Amino acid sequence: MAHPDDAEIFCGGTLIRLAAAGWEVHIATVALGDCGSVSEPAAQIAVRRAGEARRAAAMIGAAYHCLEERDGFVVYDKPTLKKAVELYRRIGPQLVLTHSTEDYMMDHVMTGLLARAAGFLYAAPNICDLPVVAGSCVPYLYYCDTMEGIDIFGRPIKVGTYVDISATLEEKIRMLACHESQREWLRAHHGTDEYLDAVRRHARRRGCEIGLEAAEAFVQHRGHAFPQDDLLARCFGPDSLSA
Repeated sequence: MAHPDDAEIFCGGTLIRLAAAGWEVHIATVALGDCGSVSEPAAQIAVRRAGEARRAAAMIGAAYHCLEERDGFVVYDKPTLKKAVELYRRIGPQLVLTHSTEDYMMDHVMTGLLARAAGFLYAAPNICDLPVVAGSCVPYLYYCDTMEGIDIFGRPIKVGTYVDISATLEEKIRMLACHESQREWLRAHHGTDEYLDAVRRHARRRGCEIGLEAAEAFVQHRGHAFPQDDLLARCFGPDSLSA
């Protein structure tokens, strides 16, 4: 994902379910979160946000990684793609959840492109000098929901897969609550004090669309070389729905 707290907002409930099912979960951000304050210097808030991200990840036994790019300056270029490829090379991901390329924020869009490119490239032996983890292959790739479920033109996102997070919604909210700095930031910058409530409402709205208490929505990338079957639907069975 792009920033600390994005994973909790957009796919936290699904990550909780994957961890409970025995998956090894890694939460990675491209950026430091260094612009996520109106009062703390960049270096200070970056350290604070890294700690918040690690605490949230630890709640589900996940690891946290950061490519240490600057907020607002995430770009698809050779140095950043190299960092993403090297991270994939160390982990050998089988499933990747990332930002939609229809998202409102360019850091998110660029992150989605980096995640896609790294997935396609990382298992190629000559792409970098790090050893290839056994079983490395082009991973399943899903784009997470967007803020408010709309694209940059205000059109509803066409959901491909819903995952039932009714039983994990409040744990998702507790993970998000670890990011204490962002409640302060959003209140000052956006004029809102409903950091947790807005996420809870959106999950419930997605759930209502398919008759559940709460859900997270995804669109699967099915371009050439990427897996075609719906892994999330297969993992969660009746607790998911391919739209």
